[in-house]
Amino acid sequence: MGGFSYKDIYIEDGRRVLEVNILPEKHCNFECIFCPIGRSQNKVDIQKSFDETGSSLIELENMIENTKAELIFINSKGEALVNDKIGDIVDFIKGKGLLVRLLSNGYLLGRDEYMKIANKCDEVVGELKVITEEDFQRIQRPIEGYTFVEYISNMVSFNKQYKGKFIFEITIINGYNDDEESIQKTKNVIKEISPDKIIVVRIEDERFKKKLGITDERFEEISNALLNI
Repeated sequence: MGGFSYKDIYIEDGRRVLEVNILPEKHCNFECIFCPIGRSQNKVDIQKSFDETGSSLIELENMIENTKAELIFINSKGEALVNDKIGDIVDFIKGKGLLVRLLSNGYLLGRDEYMKIANKCDEVVGELKVITEEDFQRIQRPIEGYTFVEYISNMVSFNKQYKGKFIFEITIINGYNDDEESIQKTKNVIKEISPDKIIVVRIEDERFKKKLGITDERFEEISNALLNI
């Protein structure tokens, strides 16, 4: 067996989607307090080499054939861009004539070497979970030297040159970005990034839901406000 892992295939917009994780364990440039994967011993923003990529691609090929997948969603344990073979993995999938969607937290998308890799993908998902510098540092716990301003500007610069579909996923968190002032700031960020699609989600993991989750009613209100700007 290779080093990739998979979720069950599902249908989205009439396409068969196969999610693949290309990291053997969590490697990320953030360490969010609410991360469902848990804490990481690998807080990195430079690429690393992982074993068994060859066997993993064989396994991926078999999964594609067996599931008849049409879109491969690279959704990994952390930041998939730190796998130094990700460019080859994307090329392999594209060589099969399939669409590729990449999930990134978005911070690395402003760096040339990662921008080139993301540009190969048909769809790229960037994220927003807080709206202030203080909360960014306190609950997303990024690598030292990261700033919230740069985080947003990296996604802005990426999307300005990106030819594919940029999807912006916004997580609403109780006590952090669910008040009216935060919603307005979030609207401003959306306008700045100008994504092709917006997805609004909330904390669903049972470990964090009681403290950080929001009511159905408030979630609907916020969703409507952000999806109709």
